[in-house]
Amino acid sequence: MMALLESSLQGAALETRPAPSQTTFRLKHQSWSEKSLCVRSLHAKTVYYTTRWDALCPYVDVSEQLLAMAKKPLLIYALPPESDWGNPIRDAYGLVNVGALDYWADCRRARKFKELRNKHRGHIHHVEVIDGSTISRELMMSWGGRHFARYGVTPQEIDGFIDYVGNLKVLVLRVETAAGLNILTDVSILLPERGQVYGSFCQWNPAFSNLSPGLYACLLAAQWTLDNGYETYNLGPVGDYPYKRLFVNRVEPIYSLAICPADHPLTQDRTSPLFTDFERRDWNRLERSKRRRWDAQRYL
Repeated sequence: MMALLESSLQGAALETRPAPSQTTFRLKHQSWSEKSLCVRSLHAKTVYYTTRWDALCPYVDVSEQLLAMAKKPLLIYALPPESDWGNPIRDAYGLVNVGALDYWADCRRARKFKELRNKHRGHIHHVEVIDGSTISRELMMSWGGRHFARYGVTPQEIDGFIDYVGNLKVLVLRVETAAGLNILTDVSILLPERGQVYGSFCQWNPAFSNLSPGLYACLLAAQWTLDNGYETYNLGPVGDYPYKRLFVNRVEPIYSLAICPADHPLTQDRTSPLFTDFERRDWNRLERSKRRRWDAQRYL
């Protein structure tokens, strides 16, 4: 792995690159070509790269081939917990163990859930499980176009979602008024091999903010997870979203990689994601530390 890292950083310093190959590569739920692999991101005016699956997908697998092909500086978030790659960043995945005996009976949670259900009593609920291979960019925009614009989700990242779910199924929950006005559309990826439902994105109508549509979407997805025999609902990162603590009863480290030349501007800017997301000791560190202690309580 260290030899790969050295060659990757040397490649990052070159000003010219050969023409991208159109050969398609595959790794578990992901496929890519050299041209489609990376998404250009900006911190202030400094360019860095992520992969096309980072914005909307749960676990990004990596290989030496993928890392060698990727543009640098490269940040990859949320590698699988069982992987040998990556180390924890300053955030966590918030999980709902829906089968926990005390989860639904917890007094505060039960009261809040009852309030949410009462707010949406009389609304029309739609539940669909869709084969991921049938999803198009146009359909994705109908589900989340405003959400993508608000959070800067690029067309490449939308295509990354479509690629990731090609051999999976997707859960779509929609709530409408009796007059047909959309209140929320929530989209999750079903991961049967993990017993998990991953909440990818939720678009809700700000005209109905008094109904707490984002919270209600989480409740609907957690309930669907329980009713359909899945073990876990994954709400995604929790660090910047205090509302998720109502639902979360377990957390998981977000294992990630930061590959960046030592003299790059990102390493000099303390507001860059290298500093805000990563421990400095983990820059350019590919192999996972087996001795690292991780404090789950800070996220619960």
